[in-house]
Amino acid sequence: RKKCLLCNNLLMIVAASIMGCSKIAQSFEMILIGRFMCGISAGKCTGLCAPLHHQYVGEISPRKLRGFANSTSSFFWSLGKAVGQISGQRELLGSQSLWPMLMASCGLPALVQLVTLPFFPESPPYLLMHKEDQEGCKKAIRQLWGEGHHQAEIDDIMKEKATMKNTKILSVLELMKEQAFRWQLYMIVILTATVQLCGINAV
Repeated sequence: RKKCLLCNNLLMIVAASIMGCSKIAQSFEMILIGRFMCGISAGKCTGLCAPLHHQYVGEISPRKLRGFANSTSSFFWSLGKAVGQISGQRELLGSQSLWPMLMASCGLPALVQLVTLPFFPESPPYLLMHKEDQEGCKKAIRQLWGEGHHQAEIDDIMKEKATMKNTKILSVLELMKEQAFRWQLYMIVILTATVQLCGINAV
């Protein structure tokens, strides 16, 4: 989880650097390439950041705060859009001389996360379920949630691991062919395709 987030931040920093240097290089193609890389890194519907954020934050949060922690992504998406639109005004960074800084500013949050994330532990469920490192899991839980009795959370992870052993993991193609999931897939595709038309960006 953590390594994926770190690699994703590197991708965003590269994208920001490419866009920031586009004016000096007099290349609009660099803006297109940088924006494409930004979409892969942080696009709301197609990017890596949204699922990675939800997975990591959800797994490192105590159960009573998990819902609240996962809802923070929506707040920060909206805050990021607002800050971007305000910063893009001609009086600020939207001027003819400063627009490359505006394009490169997306690399700043990625840089902050790249510097701070190594100090956070790996996700406890990942350590226990995938790495089978029980001591590492306990150490990560103590680091995240403080000293205390956390055996109930560890037992929950073990139950989830036992459940997953009996669950067949489907490929994307198998999932699309599976009749039982057909209507859920239709709903997800329609919602994802039409979310940009609902006015959420304006709100």
